[in-house]
This record gives sequence, C-alpha cells and structure tokens, in this order.
Amino acid sequence: MVAIRVGLPVPLRRSFDYEHERPLAPGVRVRVPFGRRVLTGIVIEVPADPVADVALRPILEVIDAEPLLTGEQLQLLRFAADYYHHPLGEVLFAALPAGLKHGQGAAPPKAYRLTADGQAQPATRFARAKRQAALWQAIKAAGVMTEGELKARGPGLAPALRALQAQGLVEECEAGNEFVPAATAPAAVLRPDQRAACAAVAAAFGRYAAFLLFGVTGSGKTEVYLELLAEVLAAGGQALVLVPEIGLTPQLVARLSARLGPVVGMLHSGCAAGERARIWSAAAAGRMAVVVGTRSAVFTPMRHLALIIVDEEHDPSFKQQEGFRYHARDLAVWRAKHLGVPVVLGSATPSLESYRHARQGHYHLLALPNRGPQRTMPAVRLVDLGRESSRGGLSAPLIEALRTRLARGEQALLFLNRRGYAPVLLCPECRWHAPCDRCDARLTVHLGRQRLRCHHCGREQAVPAACPRCGHPKLLRVGEGTERIEEALRRVLPDARIARVDRDTTASRRAFEALLRKVHGHEVDVLIGTQMLAKGHDFPHVTLVGVIHADQGLHGSDFRADEQLFSQIVQVAGRAGRDEKPGLVLIQTHHPTHPLWAPLTRLDYQAFAEMALRDRRATLFPPYAHCALMRAEARAPNLATRFLETARQLAADPSDVTLGCVLPAVLARRAGYYRAQLLVTSQRRGALQAWLKVWLARIPEIPDAPRVRWSVDVDPYSLF
Repeated sequence: MVAIRVGLPVPLRRSFDYEHERPLAPGVRVRVPFGRRVLTGIVIEVPADPVADVALRPILEVIDAEPLLTGEQLQLLRFAADYYHHPLGEVLFAALPAGLKHGQGAAPPKAYRLTADGQAQPATRFARAKRQAALWQAIKAAGVMTEGELKARGPGLAPALRALQAQGLVEECEAGNEFVPAATAPAAVLRPDQRAACAAVAAAFGRYAAFLLFGVTGSGKTEVYLELLAEVLAAGGQALVLVPEIGLTPQLVARLSARLGPVVGMLHSGCAAGERARIWSAAAAGRMAVVVGTRSAVFTPMRHLALIIVDEEHDPSFKQQEGFRYHARDLAVWRAKHLGVPVVLGSATPSLESYRHARQGHYHLLALPNRGPQRTMPAVRLVDLGRESSRGGLSAPLIEALRTRLARGEQALLFLNRRGYAPVLLCPECRWHAPCDRCDARLTVHLGRQRLRCHHCGREQAVPAACPRCGHPKLLRVGEGTERIEEALRRVLPDARIARVDRDTTASRRAFEALLRKVHGHEVDVLIGTQMLAKGHDFPHVTLVGVIHADQGLHGSDFRADEQLFSQIVQVAGRAGRDEKPGLVLIQTHHPTHPLWAPLTRLDYQAFAEMALRDRRATLFPPYAHCALMRAEARAPNLATRFLETARQLAADPSDVTLGCVLPAVLARRAGYYRAQLLVTSQRRGALQAWLKVWLARIPEIPDAPRVRWSVDVDPYSLF
C-alpha cells in the first residue's frame, strides 16, 4: 500500500495522508473517510515523509482517470495558499467550478452542427425568422458550436435552436478537441498609439513581460485587446481575460465573439453550475480559445495559455473579501511569470501599486492618452452645494443641464452609489433613528417596498407608522438614495423616460441586459445608477453625467478612500461624450476646495497619483509597506478583542515587522458578531511572510480560538 497526501475542503491548515494500492497522480479527485463523513479530496502528492506509526485509512474511490488539476494549476494554488496563508485544501477547491467540487464528472459540452440538408439551404429560407437565420449563419460559419458558445451569443436562442432541430437542419454532435478560430467581423483601424501598444505586447509573446495599458476612458483599450487576442488565436494559443464585474462579461464576450468567432466562453458566478464545469473542462482540453471571467477564472486550466489580460485592473472586485482572500490580478501576474507569457493590465485609473511598478520599470507602461478622432474628453465642473439651490438632491445647474440635453435628444446619466430611498429614518421629536439590531448601522428606507433594510447583513422590517420610542406620527426620511433621486427627477422632468439601475431593479443578469438594450435603443433619456454603471459601458448618446453625492468618499476612514473615489468618478465621467458630441460632467459637492478636486476636474490621473503616493510614503501604507490584517469576530462582547490581544502577545520578535494596536472594526458589530482587528506591516514583503508563517502556527494555542472566527488577510484591500 502507498501513502497518498490529500487536500480536503476543511478549514484546517494541514493535509491528510491515506493509503492506496498504487501511487496516484497529483490533481486527481478521490473520496476518502473523514471522521464519520465521506469527503471528496484532491491528491497533492505521494509524500516522501508519510505520517509514521499511524494506521492510515484507505482511499474509498478514485474519481478521475486523469488529473483534473494540472501541474501548472497545482503550483499556482500552492503558491496562493502559502502567500495568503490559507488552508491548501480550501484553496484547491476554490479553484474548481461548483459542478466539479463534489465528485461529479465533467460532462463533455453539447455541440451542434448543420445537417447535410441544413448546409444546402439558401439564406432566403429564413427571411421571416431572424433568430433562426442568425443561428443558422453562426453554426455554418463555425462548423461546430458548443452549447456554451451559443449561449455566449446572447439570450433567447433556445427556441430558434429547437426549431432548426425540428426541421432537420441542425443536429447534436461531439465537440472537437481543438478550437477553430472563425472571425466574423473585420478588425478596427487602429490609431498609432494603439498599434504601438499591440506591437510592444506582441514582441513579448513566448516570454514573461508585464504591461500596464494606461488609457483614458474611451481610448480604445478593448480594440487593443481584440488585436492581441486575434494574434494569439492565429498562432494556436489560448488567452484568459479577467473582468471585475459579471455585468461586463456578456458585453465583452459578445464583442470578442463578433471579432474572433465562436471560441469565447464565460466563467462567472452567474453561470449555471453545469455550464461553468463544461466551459472549464473545454478550456482545459484546448477546445475553448478565450475564457472571459471574473476573479475566480484566474484558476482556469488552459493547455495553450499564451496571454493574460486583466481589464480594469484597479477594481476592488478582483480582491476576494471572504474566505480565501486572494487578489486575482496579483495571481494573474504570478501565473504569467511562472508560465513565461505576457500579461496586460488595463485601466484608465491604475491602482497605485501598478502605477508605481510602471514608474520603477517593473511593468512596461503603454499609454493611450486620447480618445479617437473627433472625440474629446468631457469637461468636468464642480457644483458648489453651499451656493446653489437644490431640489431633492438635484442642484439647479444639474437640472438645467438635464433639460438642455433632453431638448437636444441626448441622454444623461446620474451617479449615486447609494441605493434605496433614504439612508436614515429619523424621529424629529426624540431623535430616534431606525437601527439594525444585528449591526452597528442604520437601516435604509426602501420606499417602493415599504421596507427598512440593512445593507450590511440583509435584515429587513416594515417601515413603522410612528416612532417606536415616543410615538411621534411623522418620521423623517433623511438623505438621498437612487430611489429618491428617481422620484425627484420625475417631478422636475415629467416627460423624461427614466430608468434606475441598481441591485433592487436589475437583480438578474437578464434584467440588466434588457435595460442596456433599451439604453442603446434610445428608449431611455436619463439613467440613474450606482457603480453598476460606472465602468465598461459604452453609451454613445450620453453627453451629461451628474455625480450626486461626490463627498461620500472624501472623508473615508480607509487608506484607499481617496483612490477609490477618484477612480470611481473618473470611470463614471468617462461615460460622457464617447461619440462625436462633447460631454459634460457636473460634480455636486459641499467641499469645492478639497485638494482631490483639482486633478479630478482636469481628469489628470498622474497628478492625483503623485499626490497620493506622497501621502502613502509619509504614512507607510501600500505600496510603500506590505500589510496583513488579522480579523476576529465572536458572539460575546470583548471576546474577539481578547483573542487578538493574546495573539499579539504570542508574536515573535518583530524586528522587521510593526504590530498595530488591537482595535474595533469600523463596523464593530455586524450580523450579531462583535468584530476587532490587528494590523501588521513591514517594509519588506519577505520579512512579513516569514514572520506570519511562524506567528500563525501559534494561533491555535490560544484558549479562546475555538470560540472565535478569525482570519488573516494578506495585502488587504481595505481596513474595514
């Protein structure tokens, strides 16, 4: 019998040895006994040092004939587990799509082709069935299309597919083992700066190089991606494209498919489990040329991976905030370096870490400083709310600008990153405000549903008819959310076609896509939305952007607050004036002299970055220091604080590491748990990593550890 080391999806910082009649390859899934349960595990290795003098339990079943995780993937996942100090077993399973985590097989993707009768049909046969015509043409051009490739072309094709099958024109078949690029749309004519960026990256094919594609909003970064992807596919390679939001994925997939053909697949949490498993397996087998996905797609196995692209690389969505707290952008760079392939990080507002890497020469800076011909950056102006009157959160200059745009048949976008009607329900008599009974937070009024909701834990209750404390019959709704702005807008512009875009109105992907189609079809005059609208969308008829409560991020407690605010406003400002008509951005503020506004009104990212880097250097925050944040939470008051105080006392001599004080979290109680945190910093990454490894090994010795939920977040994105 041979000892086999297995990783299991349990929160224990160790692996487990079992025995089997023969060696098993790393990456194979197995079923093993674990206590009284049977778990699916992943073989890590045949250990040279198995557990001695212990009777090993047998492996019950070997699920895979071939490794599900490749050697390259296992190296990436081992690095991630070590760097982020997270249990390897949980990291291994975080890389698998849900359909493969519990031992299911990876079913080959369904595929379709034209029958001989289907090949012989003239295009005129489908003159009265547009969807059938589009589907017939797509399958004819591709030869064979998988189910995932068909879905990537947009919703609503299933009835057309069934109709073509019923007519005997389309049949199911086996998917091929390799993809066949089939471009369907001509390439755009690139500007000189775009061609130079493409040439620089193409020259690095076959070796590692990191590029920061720093392009203003609307400068054509996606066209650069398309050109590079076409070159990769022409050479028989595969590419991975990471995007921050699910909402951006279908749009990008549609655009890539139009240019590259039906060789593009989506991977994100909105996909069905079976579909994710099929796309994942197709990429591993080389049947899927381009995978577009959100952060977890960084772990996708790709046999011929030749290029990695991270779009909107600055976006906080690339940082996983719960459980295995990895940063997909940073793992993408590590993976590219390990494989020896180029990686492109694209943004109009790069993270300060990436910008500093470019300044130091670690990344190659590729600049796209302008929009296309006859397209200029929007003018940005401040509206001083101390001087201007306002109605329901809308200032007089903003209302006038809206009326002017609507009279010209143009569209406008109002940005407010706060959903609901009002953030506070207040009693004017006794000053009671509606609290969440599980969090140190106030409940937000959602007037349309007549509910109060906590945006931290999800707690809901009905809006009271009177003050619960003093019985006052008239409660005040204080502040503005997107729902209230919509109400105010309907009063001042009664004839305008208005659409609100937030998680309350577009909870499903289909609803969001349907609304976007209305915007592009000019069925909407004014969009009101949260950060869902702030990036990645191309609205050619939007010429006005209004930022309603710009001051929200000016005085944030997090060290990244100014960076996030600058990036968010620049991104949403970039939605204006993307066609030939000039754009205008109005920023409403109570603090017009704040130093952030000077570079922002010029849309001057580099001036902002130099200012922000000076502040970070003075305070020794990233990128001038490396951080780890230990968080703890417990049901009992003071238990999390006591646990962290004990952990701090256990710390070895921190000669190159600085330990902060144990502090309550910014939101000290959330979902019924009392929360505290301890920040650890060092100016040397290696010193921090070595110190964490020794320190974290001692944490289970703390008597309170079983009663506390604790975690360590390496390179935390925020200190909340």
